[in-house]
Amino acid sequence: MRGAVIHAPGDVRFETLDDPKILEPTDAVIRTAVTCVCGSDLWPYRGAEPIGDPHPMGHEYVGFVEEVGSEVTGLRPGQFVVGSFATSDNTCPNCLGGFPSNCLHREFMSTCQAEYVRIPNAAGTLVAFDETPDEHLWPGLLANSDVMGTGWWAADAAQVRPGSTAVVVGDGAVGLCAVIAAKELGAVRIIAMSRHESRQNLALAFGATDIVTERGDEGVARIKEMTGGIGADNVLECVGTTQSMQQALHSARPGGSVGFVGVPHDVALDGQELFFSHVGLRGGPAPVRRYLPDLNERVLAGRIDPGKVFDLTLPLAQVAEGYRAMDERRAIKALLTP
Repeated sequence: MRGAVIHAPGDVRFETLDDPKILEPTDAVIRTAVTCVCGSDLWPYRGAEPIGDPHPMGHEYVGFVEEVGSEVTGLRPGQFVVGSFATSDNTCPNCLGGFPSNCLHREFMSTCQAEYVRIPNAAGTLVAFDETPDEHLWPGLLANSDVMGTGWWAADAAQVRPGSTAVVVGDGAVGLCAVIAAKELGAVRIIAMSRHESRQNLALAFGATDIVTERGDEGVARIKEMTGGIGADNVLECVGTTQSMQQALHSARPGGSVGFVGVPHDVALDGQELFFSHVGLRGGPAPVRRYLPDLNERVLAGRIDPGKVFDLTLPLAQVAEGYRAMDERRAIKALLTP
């Protein structure tokens, strides 16, 4: 098969790879329908994470079951499926406690920008459809496998409730999906922090009520000004830098909550400051599998359309251009068609 391989910062190639095989009786192999490039893929692409030896890339996927292992139940060849970027058996204590992204048998997907993908823990990871959805729904369902599920987790972790005032820090695909989530969970005021017009427009289309262009201390001051000097009930941190985390924490009111879902890079917190802020903090890898059934239904019903974050569609063979376009901010998120 063919798929994306990263060799060095700025160097992603479309290469011939070994076909995936069933290695464990709990595995499945799927043929990808569509896949994509994630904002988090840009960390190694930009040299902010070590790459090591050349290796495949990608952790978002929808597709068709090709083969299942002998212990896989509930799945059969030909079914259309979507799964999480973190595999889970859905039976361990962490899964049953609502955190399948911390499954005791978790594996992180990392080979999905390819024509075929091996899925560990397939029965617990994949959600199958009775019928193949219309193709125009595939981008939205693909978004559910990570960015929509992660945006939902940001809102859930920040405890967005009906009547809330929510702030979204970050205007990438996750931040934009977090706007959708905040609206669906009942926030009446949603302030999106963004400096890019195309992203601002999409945030407004998704339900944002206000746009703040300032960052850092200026951004915090603007949020305080808009909230009577107090701060927001809920802040959804969707970037993962020191500045974005500080901006999030300082934008929340005493008694408010921050949900942080951007993968942290060199982020350090001041325990004394956090202690006296009375701000709650929760985050981590999104428990996407917990949300998938509900999110899939919302997409199928036309209630949400997170697929709009894909503003560039390319053949999988042009995956390197997808990385370049996102790195250069010419695209929010690149959809790849095998």
